[in-house]
Amino acid sequence: MKANFSICEAGAEAVAVGDIRMYIDSTWYQLSFTGTTASDAVADQLDVSILQANLLGPILGIDDPRTSNRIDFIGGIHGTARLEELVNSSKAAVAFSMYPTTVEQLIGISDNDEIMPPKSTWFEPKLRDGLVIHCF
Repeated sequence: MKANFSICEAGAEAVAVGDIRMYIDSTWYQLSFTGTTASDAVADQLDVSILQANLLGPILGIDDPRTSNRIDFIGGIHGTARLEELVNSSKAAVAFSMYPTTVEQLIGISDNDEIMPPKSTWFEPKLRDGLVIHCF
């Protein structure tokens, strides 16, 4: 992992794109990617894709986050305290927190006809949905 990331102790909150936080053994660490991405695709340069390609897949053996029962997703609305709670209670071994995907990244992916990677499409606040019927 150290071949692709520089690692140092840090706070829980990711503060910018490229800032990945990892919680393990009651400590938060900042992971800064130092490697290169496998392709020029915009989607491959998202933090979630970098984490998948360089840590979740090769080190933790989580090849498909859509189907693996070894990974869960906690929405950002729950905050990093919920991640700490899951790790501290041994319900999870490690937790990761990332800066949200930006609108510019989303537009770049759309403009290049790419698909958002798993676990990168959580947006808040959620739009309200409903049904409206007009009488004729």
